[in-house]
Amino acid sequence: MDVDIPATDFSRFVIDAIKSSNNTQEERATFDQSVLRTALSLASSFLVTDTCTNSDPRLGADTWFVGLNQLVDVLVALHAREELEIETINEASKACSESWMVAGTWRGLDECREGVRKVGAKLRKLLDENGLTYRGQNVYSPLAPARPPPRLPPAIPTGTTLGAT
Repeated sequence: MDVDIPATDFSRFVIDAIKSSNNTQEERATFDQSVLRTALSLASSFLVTDTCTNSDPRLGADTWFVGLNQLVDVLVALHAREELEIETINEASKACSESWMVAGTWRGLDECREGVRKVGAKLRKLLDENGLTYRGQNVYSPLAPARPPPRLPPAIPTGTTLGAT
């Protein structure tokens, strides 16, 4: 039994997400950034499905890149309006990191790393001068040094009974 699986299209998904997150009833349009964060969190999954379900993997890579690029363009616009939330830029950074890993792991997706590099460059322009924070708050980075473990309490000398005075 031959079953046709329809190709996914991240760019179409992103357009639908952007439309659903836009609230134009107010005087100035606002975005529900939780919808943008959800779309960003799905970027690496769509990278796999767009390229695997499309009869032409290059076309699938293109729909994925257009979708990711559209999301980052919305973040750039929100930044310009001073409305971009730290959680949203963190999710964008995670999306780039995960997509970079997927593109390097899955056979035939190496060229998608160039797309991640391009959108990552757009995101880096939004960061503070130090390249590590956004408006003074730390931004997710897989390369950030891990926090040291908490200090342990001093050791109890051998032979000491707890509760003894």
